[in-house]
Amino acid sequence: MLCYTKYLLEHFEDALLIKEITRGKKMEVLDFDTYLRGFDYQERKDMKIQLPELFELYAKGEAQVIDIRFHEEYEAWHIGFGDHIPLNELPDRLDEIDKNKTIITMCPHYDRAEIARLFLKLKGYKARYLTDGMLRIVDYLRGDKARDYITKIKG
Repeated sequence: MLCYTKYLLEHFEDALLIKEITRGKKMEVLDFDTYLRGFDYQERKDMKIQLPELFELYAKGEAQVIDIRFHEEYEAWHIGFGDHIPLNELPDRLDEIDKNKTIITMCPHYDRAEIARLFLKLKGYKARYLTDGMLRIVDYLRGDKARDYITKIKG
């Protein structure tokens, strides 16, 4: 956690308590100090999401899933749903993120997904990270389960 904190402090110093206009909506942007002071057990729970809830929210159209891996990782393999915005491009591609949905960030395990989630949270998005990681999605969505879920989300 110390590495994340150092990274965040170095890169998000400009995140003051201000209002931004994004897609015609006002967003409250938090600075890191304010976020940490308000961090509690509920936030610890709310920042995480596991596969069953991810699948449910995505199928209902209530979540935007973002694969934040590098381009080369994505080209090597990816799942059949969600968007791809590499972590290092995220600050420049916020216009691709739906402010009205829960944003779920994911990577093979969860380390980069948590960095992306925190960045989005500080920018005013309702963001969570997939604790199970993408490797668990691949393991879970095999055979009939893959067919059934893709059929469900494609309508």
